[in-house]
This record gives sequence, structure tokens and C-alpha cells, in this order.
Amino acid sequence: MSSLEISSSCFNQETKLPLSPPLVEGSAFEPLEKDVNEVEEKPKDIIKFTAEKLSVDEVSQLVTSPLCGAISLFVGTTRNNFEGKKVISLEYEAYLPMAENEVRKICSVLRQKWPVRHIAVFHRLGLVPVSEASIIIAVSSAHRAASLEAVSYAIDTLKAKVPIWKKEMYEESSSSWKRNKECFWATSD
Repeated sequence: MSSLEISSSCFNQETKLPLSPPLVEGSAFEPLEKDVNEVEEKPKDIIKFTAEKLSVDEVSQLVTSPLCGAISLFVGTTRNNFEGKKVISLEYEAYLPMAENEVRKICSVLRQKWPVRHIAVFHRLGLVPVSEASIIIAVSSAHRAASLEAVSYAIDTLKAKVPIWKKEMYEESSSSWKRNKECFWATSD
């Protein structure tokens, strides 16, 4: 027999594996009291503006659901350069009542367009050093396409409609307030 024949014959052998481990009384493998389909879970929109450092793990956990097979995330971080200048940090300000209201509207639109379960939008305010997150958007859904599309729509719409301002702090002690080019109220120069 040639090595090719040996390899192909190995694939023809039937291998029997248990579908699940045997149950042992008191083990972690015992069936849950309630069937997963019986879980009633109200969809959540979690919105937070904070001066505290953002945690991807925390935000991801907030949208986790046994009903969902997908969690999509967008994490915006401070990069160390802009147009040849060395950036040392960003500073964010927001008009909170309007910003929160606009983010709620975005969540509502996401729910109209895609079958999503939970949505979390966390935005940092104040100084955000290089490599730290300034925004985390997390969306959970039964399947990946809905959460991926929803996250993309959410960040694009947030940048266009939510009153958040960003100031870039440069190494040479200068700074510059930046407007989002997507912002609907921005005028073209």
C-alpha cells in the first residue's frame, strides 16, 4: 500500500465519540433547570459617558446573552499621530443631555434595522492617552451579520450626529479641536 492509500484508508474508518460526556451527579455537566429557549431576557441599551478608563471585557460582558451567537465590537483608540504631528492624548467633551438622547435614537434605529439583542455604547470624556479606548460599541445578536452591520452603522452615525468634541494634544505643547468630517452640522471649507 502506498502512503496515499494508507492516508485515505484512515479517513474511511468509523470513529465513534460520545456526543456529550457522561453525566455525574453534582457535576457541572448536568442539564440546566430551564431550557435555553425558555430564557426570557429583555433587550438592553446601555449608554455611558465617563471619565474612567474603558474596559473592552466589561462592555462585552454587558451584551453577552445565551440567546446570541455573536457579539461585535468597535473599539476606537487614541493613535499617536495626525498629519505628521505627534499626538500625546485626546480630550473629549460632550453636551451630555443631547449626546445621550442621540445615542438612544441610534439604538432605536439599530433595533428597527437589525434583529439585535443588547447594545452598549461607552464613550470616554476628558483626557484619553495614546492606545487607550475612547469609545466602545458592543452589539449582540443571534447571528454575526446583524451585529457586524449594526456596529458599523452605530459608529458612523454617532460620529455624524452626536455632539462630542475632540481636542488633539500634540507633543510640541500645541493642540487643535477637531470636528468629525461625518458631522452633519459641519460646513465644507
